Amino acid sequence: MSGLNFLNKLLDGVDVEWLSLGELGDFIRGNGLQKKDFVESGFPAIHYGQIYTRYGLSADKTFTYVLPELANKLRKAQKNDLLLATTSENDEDVVKPLAWLGDNVAISGDMMLFRHEQNVKYLAYFFQSEIFQTQKMKYITGAKVRRVSSGDLSKIKIPIPSSNNPEKSLTIQSEIVRILDKFTALTAELTAELTAELNMRKKQYNYYRDQLLSFKEGEVEWKTLGEVAVIGTGNHDTQDAIEHGKYIFYARGREPLKLNVFDFDETAIITAGDGAGVGKVFHYAKGKYALHQRAYRIVPNAFMNPRFVYHYITAYFFTYIQKASVSSSVTSLRRPMFLKFPIPVPPSEEQARIVEILDKFDTLTNSITEGLPREIELRQKQYEYYRDLLFSFPKPETVSN
Repeated sequence: MSGLNFLNKLLDGVDVEWLSLGELGDFIRGNGLQKKDFVESGFPAIHYGQIYTRYGLSADKTFTYVLPELANKLRKAQKNDLLLATTSENDEDVVKPLAWLGDNVAISGDMMLFRHEQNVKYLAYFFQSEIFQTQKMKYITGAKVRRVSSGDLSKIKIPIPSSNNPEKSLTIQSEIVRILDKFTALTAELTAELTAELNMRKKQYNYYRDQLLSFKEGEVEWKTLGEVAVIGTGNHDTQDAIEHGKYIFYARGREPLKLNVFDFDETAIITAGDGAGVGKVFHYAKGKYALHQRAYRIVPNAFMNPRFVYHYITAYFFTYIQKASVSSSVTSLRRPMFLKFPIPVPPSEEQARIVEILDKFDTLTNSITEGLPREIELRQKQYEYYRDLLFSFPKPETVSN
């Protein structure tokens, strides 16, 4: 059944009117609540940051409380209010919704409640849809901290079926919510199953990896990484990146950048010298590439299989530098730390055998385009498609643009 036919059957001839949020209710800003105000028991309270970190689409109970004396001074949300986190560090998350289904609750600043007479979960689902996100983008302001004002949110339009018949409208909204709740539960169940399978495969991979990379005393020769590889850094900074550059530019994070020049033409293991990924292997370079001045390239000698070195460093280097560090955490690496890292040197044919096995496991467990991670991503996209389908009512020109 096409999207249009499905909606026609659901609406059964009822008209849909696109109304602004300002026409449907009022935005009320929170005030005064800080994380330090939380106590073990008392009056239920929500801090705006928790909408991002602890809540899903809806809730009827809080994780935190404040003293009743403070609660008396704070703004309160009531059942059926839509709670919104109005600041974020990225555009996608700003104005994340939480449908409140419980009793009165105190709310913090940097969030607001929307009081209305619609089905609150219908609104929350709409706030997640592509059509809402497209409208929202026009009103985001701020540099590092992104926000949307209540005045601008009031301009955003939402489809209301049978707007002149509140009872009929709520019935249709409830049916859409019922369908989306079912999809949400099914998607969560499938994702949980796939995630559990992925975690099991990763544990299985780690077990076999450790078996394959463990050697008895005297079984193989051991050398330091400095003896079996060339180790060095690049000379570029992140600001040198060009959006549509010709060559891959490995910086310090998972996502490679682009440059119009290259520094090296080789096979190398790349790891971050500082930052959040310090000591972790994010890239395996083959061919021409540019390198950040605080990222390290490890180029194995001719008698070492590069993929063997890659698997061994990926498995054990981060743990090694953590143990070798005098502080509780490692924030940056220097070349001597690489040079002393011990690495086994089995015969070439044994290296090749180990690599063949580990590469197959690596593809299955870690590739974003193959195996279980890809399946999880497809399930989420399938859910988003059907969610947006349920809000794909004919739109006036003011909403389409």
